[in-house]
Amino acid sequence: MKVLLRKNVTNVGKIGDLIEVKPGYARNYLLPQGFAYEPTAANIKQVEREKLKYLQELARQRAEIQARAALVNGKEVTISARANEEGQLYGSVGPAQIVAALAEQNCFIEAENVVLDEPIRKLDKYTVALKFAEDVTAAISVWVVPIHGEEPQAPDEAPAETTETTDVPNE
Repeated sequence: MKVLLRKNVTNVGKIGDLIEVKPGYARNYLLPQGFAYEPTAANIKQVEREKLKYLQELARQRAEIQARAALVNGKEVTISARANEEGQLYGSVGPAQIVAALAEQNCFIEAENVVLDEPIRKLDKYTVALKFAEDVTAAISVWVVPIHGEEPQAPDEAPAETTETTDVPNE
């Protein structure tokens, strides 16, 4: 049975394609789900209009993705982490910390855009890839530095609280 696809269907075809499928697949899946039409002249014109809108939206999204990639490309972020004397981190730095550090610089991305083979576990400078789409990538530099000025306090060295009371006249 020949059908005209009105949406992209994985492993079947793209919007606007006239394809041959088994009748049961067309009747039970493609037509009821709205993925395909019968190939009439009116439907062909309708699908061409839908395809044009789809391509315009795709171009707009692509431009937006490229703009986000250009915004973060080459940025440097510094992440402070607890580490021992050899430079081994007590935990690790992952995509969530990198995204948070970029957000402090007003560069907002998603954690799934960060490409790390494994979490960062040592103090050093790393080049981290960001993947926004199949062929839209960016790279940032991530400095992982030790936390300075954070000394553990002994329980009996709790900071002294000062409470001052001022007399406020009642009116």
